[in-house]
Amino acid sequence: MKRIIGAAIASLWLAAPAWAQDAALLARGKHLVEVTGACGNCHTPMGPQGPDMSRALSGGNVFDEPPFRAVASNITPDPETGIGRWTDAQIARAIREGIRPDGRIIGPPMPIGLYRGLSDRDLAAMVAYLRTVPPVRNAVEASVYRIPLPPAYGPPVTSVPEPADNPVARGAYLANAVAHCMECHTPMVEGRNDFSRIGAGGMEFRGPWGVSVARNLTPHANGLGGWTDAEIIRAITTGVSQNDRPLAPPMAFWAYRTMTPAELSDLVSYLRSLPPQP
Repeated sequence: MKRIIGAAIASLWLAAPAWAQDAALLARGKHLVEVTGACGNCHTPMGPQGPDMSRALSGGNVFDEPPFRAVASNITPDPETGIGRWTDAQIARAIREGIRPDGRIIGPPMPIGLYRGLSDRDLAAMVAYLRTVPPVRNAVEASVYRIPLPPAYGPPVTSVPEPADNPVARGAYLANAVAHCMECHTPMVEGRNDFSRIGAGGMEFRGPWGVSVARNLTPHANGLGGWTDAEIIRAITTGVSQNDRPLAPPMAFWAYRTMTPAELSDLVSYLRSLPPQP
């Protein structure tokens, strides 16, 4: 296994044999990258039928919006066009603080402000798993930003614990730090999320499907107030709305369909706890 980031993270695994540490960490990382985090929704090239898994995580998708023309990076271990020459600490810093090895800031739509809440354990798991994916040689163009990027997203993150052991806290961690649901489902003002209206929806997404609008996820009557738990879970995992209408991309239904029942239950608990937003 590659070097784990930080003594605090490593201590989580010292009680188990080395082979068990590897297996547990990599399994967690795979689930975070491929399912709940749905990293491939941005970083895997998309074709007419969805993600091209033969080039998984090799980047190149373009997000051309008024504030930016962002191009997803190659996050496979290819040494020339990906992250193969980055250290574990450099990968971790890029994910959680939005700073590349050369010091450049990573801009939106990468949700760095939310990823700052990733726990030490989950960050280590993601780094370990990214080391194992097949390297794909795919040079991508640089992103162009029409808004100023911050010099940093905050002070250096030293350590982040696991969320409190209750459904709402676990759901909040999942919806924000991991699955970054609130990045897309919170209104944008001048290129940045307005978290005073968290979950209110309204952001537009353009693609081959046309224009889709992020739904209000709060318990308001205009949001999920009249939905049952089962209907919310069906929408997340299958892309079918309460009225049986198919939902549009870029929601990563293809990844979320294998979320665990416990994760889905926690996520619903959190969504029910949000302040209603009209």
